[in-house]
Amino acid sequence: MPHVHIFLYPGRTNEQKKSLADRIIKDMVEVIGTSEDVISIGFEEVTPENWDEYVVKPFIAEKKKFLVKPPKYESKYFKDG
Repeated sequence: MPHVHIFLYPGRTNEQKKSLADRIIKDMVEVIGTSEDVISIGFEEVTPENWDEYVVKPFIAEKKKFLVKPPKYESKYFKDG
């Protein structure tokens, strides 16, 4: 605890993902006062054509009450408010 799962389009290198994970871990340790030993981070690549169904609908639109920073792009799942 805690676990961070990041969805992103394909194309980032393993080095980029590792660098981002290192920064997230550093900030989590500093901001929430947890040990880096208990943090886990995962990356899942999702193609643009599958983004709405696999990410927006289940993790953004259906869980918007948990969002701290909502996206600013258009999606059919944002139309109802």
